[in-house]
Amino acid sequence: MTNQLPITDNLYKLSGECHCGNINLDINLSKPPSSFQVRVCDCDFCRKHGAGFISDVHGSLLISVKHANQLGHYQQGSSLADFLFCKKCGVFMAVTFQSGGQLYSAVNSKAINENVVFGEIVPVSPKLLSALEKTDRWINNWFGDVSIQILDT
Repeated sequence: MTNQLPITDNLYKLSGECHCGNINLDINLSKPPSSFQVRVCDCDFCRKHGAGFISDVHGSLLISVKHANQLGHYQQGSSLADFLFCKKCGVFMAVTFQSGGQLYSAVNSKAINENVVFGEIVPVSPKLLSALEKTDRWINNWFGDVSIQILDT
């Protein structure tokens, strides 16, 4: 059974953090979590991290980082996406992509604090997509209202 999620302004609020608490996620979903599929990517990085992604094109995401020097970035393959992880505890938090001055993101569902039941798990294979097909999919499916806040500036 899931915990009752706070609902504010018709948004379902979730939170997440890495193991050491350096990176925090504030997630606002536009509909119940059970209506979102968890996308499991077959790329080497995501497979080795056991990642499954959720995102909401009508939701929002705030990524807060306490110590910028502990925020890791990794790019692979086409180098279009930026994988964010904590250098201190190693937790893979999210993936981002920038286009036209706008930041897009999907969250690793394993980094969410609440005991939430999402919809079905679906495999995705970005390795089979062209760069344009990838970026179109990300723009149409990922959070488009994304902010990254660095707290130790």
